[in-house]
Amino acid sequence: MTATTHPPLTHRGIPVDRDLRILALGSFANRFGAGAVLTTSALYFTRQVGFSATEVALAMSVSAIVGIVVQVPAGHLGDTRGPREVLTAFMVGAAVFSAPPVLATTPWMLALLLGVLAFFERGAGAVNQGVIAQLATGGRGVLFKAYLRAVTNTALGLGSVFGGAALVIDQRWAYVGVFLLNAVFTGFAAWNSTRLPHLAPHTRAEGEPRLAVLRDWPYVVITIITGLFSLHFFVMELGLALYVSARTAAPTVMVAVLLILNTAAVALFQVRLSRRADSVEAGARALVRGAWWIAGGFAVVGLAERGTRWVAVAALVTGSLVHVVGEMIGSGGQWGLQMGLAPHERQGQYQGFAGLGFSVLAVVAPPVVTYFCVDRGEAGWLMLAGFMVVIALVSVPVARWALRSRARYGVTTHSG
Repeated sequence: MTATTHPPLTHRGIPVDRDLRILALGSFANRFGAGAVLTTSALYFTRQVGFSATEVALAMSVSAIVGIVVQVPAGHLGDTRGPREVLTAFMVGAAVFSAPPVLATTPWMLALLLGVLAFFERGAGAVNQGVIAQLATGGRGVLFKAYLRAVTNTALGLGSVFGGAALVIDQRWAYVGVFLLNAVFTGFAAWNSTRLPHLAPHTRAEGEPRLAVLRDWPYVVITIITGLFSLHFFVMELGLALYVSARTAAPTVMVAVLLILNTAAVALFQVRLSRRADSVEAGARALVRGAWWIAGGFAVVGLAERGTRWVAVAALVTGSLVHVVGEMIGSGGQWGLQMGLAPHERQGQYQGFAGLGFSVLAVVAPPVVTYFCVDRGEAGWLMLAGFMVVIALVSVPVARWALRSRARYGVTTHSG
């Protein structure tokens, strides 16, 4: 199947379809508040409350584990009880529990409150992915996810401005205000979800497994592949920052500069670079193209430890720009595979499972990335480059196997 031409997704930057406009608005509001909290939460709990960095990290690990556990059941619940209704319920819960973590006085209380919040946030995220897949039909799925990524990156960036203001003020009331801001915007996103159309729940046929995705081995393998491919995000978010500080002569402010460059590039070009990934086979090919760009970026970044400050800066900027091209192309490939291989009526369950690849990687990636990027230096960056290409190349025959197996699992493939 080859990429096809579809009607414009947006007009002057706004989705043409009403339902997609509602989804985009909700995502913007949700991520705006999250951007403010992400910028401030760790410093608030360590500097204002007095928790150690280890205690905060452990509390966040608890929330990450809760997020892993809830994703597939939440997606399944959305499929069987009505995606819009279940999404609204999870979003209301997220709004209610967005602010309480600021009241935590002990590490265990923080872990509990963050865990409850993660239950609702990650549950809502899983159901929302299924809603997107059901509403963005007719070849628009991948392009709309690309558009949403640009929107959410912009929202996170704008939200971080408010978080940065709280850091400058550095008073408890300012940090509390950030958490309350997040609750208000999440509450708006919850209300906004009620404007979505009712989507008929899926009635499980007699003999159909409750969680059919767990028996769909081709999809399980694809999820492992796309999850491993996501390692490059952790490399550039965590590994790059540590590498700049520990092994290069570049000023540490370059970490912020590179993040801004990445965010701007995604906001401007993500949709354009995802246009050729609107089917399963096209998605696998996009994953390979993206991997070569990512590998090239890693190889250039690895040169930063060799030279002077300006040589390091040049290598970091060039490598990061090469990488972000691959990031955008590869993201389109991931979406094409994850959405194209899932049955329409079980998109919530399948997209919730697809998200597990990234969620599990978030638990194990930090020490792996630190070892290769910092401990091994340039050689480690080259090894990571090779890994990205190999895992992408494997996706091509696996995607073909998955397509051949679709009839067995009652799945009708579709574009995007």
